[in-house]
Amino acid sequence: MIGVLASGSGTNLQALLDADLPVAAVASNVGSARALERARAAGVPTAVFALENYATREERDDAMGEWLAGHDVELVVCAGYMHLLTAGFLARFPAINVHPSLLPAFPGMNAVQEALAAGATETGVTVHFVDDGVDTGPIIFQETVSVLRGDTRETLHARLQEIEHRLLPEAARLYVAGALRSAAE
Repeated sequence: MIGVLASGSGTNLQALLDADLPVAAVASNVGSARALERARAAGVPTAVFALENYATREERDDAMGEWLAGHDVELVVCAGYMHLLTAGFLARFPAINVHPSLLPAFPGMNAVQEALAAGATETGVTVHFVDDGVDTGPIIFQETVSVLRGDTRETLHARLQEIEHRLLPEAARLYVAGALRSAAE
């Protein structure tokens, strides 16, 4: 069973749902995240674990981990989740993330803007296992996208999302089928 973590609109969550993957629970650090509405519309249980409600990130991740375990989650998929996960959480669950660059280039939250500012002629999408670094885990898939003349953050991000919506469900499907495992397992 898959637990999804999302902080925003939830388009990658929607791609997982549309792919008929066994999404058992969706958690967010943002109570107003559109991803929660998408999950509820699909009949998937949701919960909010806002960092400000906990003394530490470890406490928050412990609570979130307990909730996910209560929904029989075996794999966590970060689908636009904008917080780092603690070592304790990652020891409990294998996790997959999708990132809008060809890692190791442009890790972190502003990858699309950084690629444009650097004058990159190509960027892409990386699906990787999550480790305790910032976008440093073992790579599962990468696909290149050309940066077009006149691209804006919005136009480039839209093309990247099309690939994210294909690669992330494929990685989750492989994991659920037992054809993909992290080095830690």
